[in-house]
Amino acid sequence: MPSLKDLKTRIESVKSTRKITKAMQMVAAAKLRRAQDAAEEARPYTERFAAVLTAVAQSAKGSDDAPLLLKGTGSDQTHLLVVMTAERGLCGGFNSSIVKMAKAKIEELQGKGKTVKILTVGKKGREQLKRDYASLFVAHVDLSEVKKLGYANAKDIATDLLARFEGGEFDVATIFFSRFESVISQVPTAQQIIPTPVDAEAGDGTVYDYEPDQEEILAELLPSGVATAVFSALLENGASEQGARMSAMDNATRNAGEMIDKLTIQFNRSRQAVITNELIEIISGAEAL
Repeated sequence: MPSLKDLKTRIESVKSTRKITKAMQMVAAAKLRRAQDAAEEARPYTERFAAVLTAVAQSAKGSDDAPLLLKGTGSDQTHLLVVMTAERGLCGGFNSSIVKMAKAKIEELQGKGKTVKILTVGKKGREQLKRDYASLFVAHVDLSEVKKLGYANAKDIATDLLARFEGGEFDVATIFFSRFESVISQVPTAQQIIPTPVDAEAGDGTVYDYEPDQEEILAELLPSGVATAVFSALLENGASEQGARMSAMDNATRNAGEMIDKLTIQFNRSRQAVITNELIEIISGAEAL
């Protein structure tokens, strides 16, 4: 049975931990508002951009002159998985859920005899994947020094992906991230970005004439579409990370409070037992006289 000193030390330790988790919860709540606003404001642009791109690409996809980003290499043998996670932990299952989805995809592709390559964005995803798939890594993007994510960060990643695609390093690229729904709900998502997916059933069937021609327009739009998809994923991940951290720290704070209550009760009972024993010894000594 722990002594009174040990119990008091544990209570003080848990109180210190509670102060830290409470502070982290408040910081995450402040960051969440900005990150959530950025993610939600980007969605209409991303959706409209995708709609415009689809409308232009539908009739050009079957053309021999269609850009490589649209028609693809004609093969799906080599897949590049871009796994986006956080640079820091203490955010519940946020990182693990993304990595779990990526691992399932890796096993599925390898089961079909496909070649898999991995590009990680965020330290936590890299740490979890390197235990089993270190040989598949081709690159890593470190955003730990970036104070505020911007389009420039997404463009750098997209430029690297496009260079690798044009160099024949892969046939299909898929990004893995977490889409923000609410503070308690972040949805792991996989989205193909290369070659650009085109929904054949989208649109209203209207035929348009383009000036300049479709191929020239797509040559400008398609690379921007990759950067836009990456930027949207980064923003969604940022909001999801802060939401998950806020929820995790709230749970940790409440658990610390419950532990303090239990330890305090145990401390009071132990102290009462000590006092009772001392009284019994005094009374017994007095009776012996």
